[in-house]
Amino acid sequence: MSDRRRYKRPAPERPQPQNPDGLPETEKSAEPDRCPLYRKCGGCQLQNMAYDRQLHWKQSLCERLLGKFHSVEPILGMEKPYHYRNKVQAAFGVSRQGQTISGVYQSSTHRIVPVSHCMIEDETADAIIVTIRGLLKSFRIRPYDEYTGTGLLRHVLVKRGFSSGQVMVVLVTATPILPAKNRFVEALRKIHPEITTVIQNVNGKFTSLVLGEQEKVLFGPGYIEDTLCGCVFRISAKSFYQINPVQTEKLYGRAIELAALTGNETVIDAYCGIGTIGLIAARHAKKVIGVELNNDAVRDAIANARRNGIQNARFYCADAGQFLVDMADSGEQADVVMMDPPRAGSDEAFLSSIVRLSPARVVYISCNPETQARDFTYLTRSGYTVRHIQPVDMFPHTNHVETVCLLSK
Repeated sequence: MSDRRRYKRPAPERPQPQNPDGLPETEKSAEPDRCPLYRKCGGCQLQNMAYDRQLHWKQSLCERLLGKFHSVEPILGMEKPYHYRNKVQAAFGVSRQGQTISGVYQSSTHRIVPVSHCMIEDETADAIIVTIRGLLKSFRIRPYDEYTGTGLLRHVLVKRGFSSGQVMVVLVTATPILPAKNRFVEALRKIHPEITTVIQNVNGKFTSLVLGEQEKVLFGPGYIEDTLCGCVFRISAKSFYQINPVQTEKLYGRAIELAALTGNETVIDAYCGIGTIGLIAARHAKKVIGVELNNDAVRDAIANARRNGIQNARFYCADAGQFLVDMADSGEQADVVMMDPPRAGSDEAFLSSIVRLSPARVVYISCNPETQARDFTYLTRSGYTVRHIQPVDMFPHTNHVETVCLLSK
């Protein structure tokens, strides 16, 4: 079966009622290699179901939330729904027995669940984190204790380009002083020569955020590159890049199809990040304008346009809603708006700016169909009609689902 398979719904079956945990009360045909940390970690909420059951659950969710606006296409699943995360981060701490541990925070807590191997994380990244954990004692580097404020290493972040094979390691420390940092990097790269860059990030604040403001490159260029939909993208420590490149190819490919670009359009890429969808669209449009609040991401987007030889895309660090209002006030027009907001969705100010700018088509990518339904209600009351809804399973074994949808005047 090809990797671009579509899920086929079981014909007679109806969506099951949900229990207080948000999961269907159904026969639980579990995966044969179910993770032993399933109940402790809480990251893979649907692992009590076989993968086909997960797809059915997500399909039903999208139909329940979005079906009143338009029929929902069959969800695009993965052929191999394992080890798809190209970004892995681990918190470091000390167990009650005094041993160094690394892993993920238990859901809704700051208790670290020790993890060495995860079924959805990149295996190279997991191995690097385990190696770092083993090196700490010989280099006398202590994990950070957020209760006492002592220790040094808070987190390790690893990003890997699935296409390029390039690997970034980010050591998040509580202070700028990293003892024997050159020897530490040398020892790490001796075991993992695939590492192409190492960065020290300093986060001395009492915060749930992983990364701080200060960075220092310890080895390599300070970024990695990866190829997506024929474009090469520069990825820094702080920039957003879709974590599942296999499914992102499907998602963005569908978005370009729905935009129906002929080469004569002006396209707005709102919430553009490092310019991924905008630069892919630029090859099919007359002009692309990307807008993003994160200055680091805008800098990467500009570098990515230059790296790919794309001259019809411009990127601006600004609030997307105000940017669209300013365009409308100055009499400028856009044919297509492509938007990929955070889980909270868009606010009314941004949605009203779309209505004022009045593009012919809006391609709305969402990682939360609940807030997308809320935004659809506003846009459909303002003259737009939902024409297409395509769910994509970007995060197998979790209860998250991505959708790409088309609205037009």
